[in-house]
Amino acid sequence: MSITVGILAIQGDVQENILSTETALKELGVEGKVVSVKTTEDISKLDGLIIPGGESTTIGQLSLVNSSLKLMKEKIEKGMPVFGICAGMIMLSKTADDRVVGKTDQPLLDLLDIKLERNSFGRQKESFEANISMNPIDIPKFNGVFIRAPSVSDVGPGVDVLAKFNEKIIAVKKGNMLGVSFHPELTKDVSLHKYFINLIKKSKN
Repeated sequence: MSITVGILAIQGDVQENILSTETALKELGVEGKVVSVKTTEDISKLDGLIIPGGESTTIGQLSLVNSSLKLMKEKIEKGMPVFGICAGMIMLSKTADDRVVGKTDQPLLDLLDIKLERNSFGRQKESFEANISMNPIDIPKFNGVFIRAPSVSDVGPGVDVLAKFNEKIIAVKKGNMLGVSFHPELTKDVSLHKYFINLIKKSKN
């Protein structure tokens, strides 16, 4: 069984996510390919999608333009696994507020029943790294790289909290959807990318 993992290549850490996913496939011994995707045609061929970090308002508006947002939503609703990283998690959410500017009108996929606070830990200068644990998915120690990171202020029914930092929720999962506040692709640890690949494998079985 071969799987195709797409990295939404509108902006953000596209190359880093491609490398992390390729490494994870190799370490797991899973046959598959990693592709950068932009168009609806690209998205239609995927078994799983990673929405990388970047400025989420830009990602949302650019996706809207080429209707890839609509197809992404349809595929995820039908069970395609998706991994939202930082801005990618914001895009998956139902509501996003900015700690500094209040409510934002960015296009959201409106799929993951979480409330998000953007820039929860402060602006760019307040980027930092911290050790976190995601015990519910058997990742006891992970070095989280936080860059203008959001946090989850509230979760709806059926959303599992995977990790917290300073009492703020920074990793969640519901069914085929995974979201984190930090940037796993900026570390050498590919355990989260491996976990996501296993989600894709399960969804194909």
